[in-house]
Amino acid sequence: MKRGLFTIIGVTAGAVGAVALAPVALTMAGFTSAGIAAGSLAASMMSSAAIANGGGVAVGSLVALLQSAGAAGLSAGAAAAVASVGGAAGAVIGGAADLFSHSRSPPSLEEEDDGNEEEEEIEMLFLESKDLVPK
Repeated sequence: MKRGLFTIIGVTAGAVGAVALAPVALTMAGFTSAGIAAGSLAASMMSSAAIANGGGVAVGSLVALLQSAGAAGLSAGAAAAVASVGGAAGAVIGGAADLFSHSRSPPSLEEEDDGNEEEEEIEMLFLESKDLVPK
């Protein structure tokens, strides 16, 4: 298998998977299309933000951004950011898989090429000439 293939697969799967699963994660955290779910992580975050802010949630805060994404879905910018993070995580996992797969398998013919064709040719000629010398 070619080097880097698992990395490419990891980046692609990570980016697509992160964008596809972001709405599910937001809903599970309590940021729903109907508002913040009672007793959820989102409710706890909103309470902490309101206490820290004197009774209200600040515009542009993390809680406000997550609630907006939970209610209306990811904007193009948010989807790009989520895809970048997912792609980076996938690259790390895919890169590790690449390293592991190549450290456990014997080198292929294309990987054995070390750029020393001339030295290898001289060595082959030397070995062939030894066979021609009578013993």
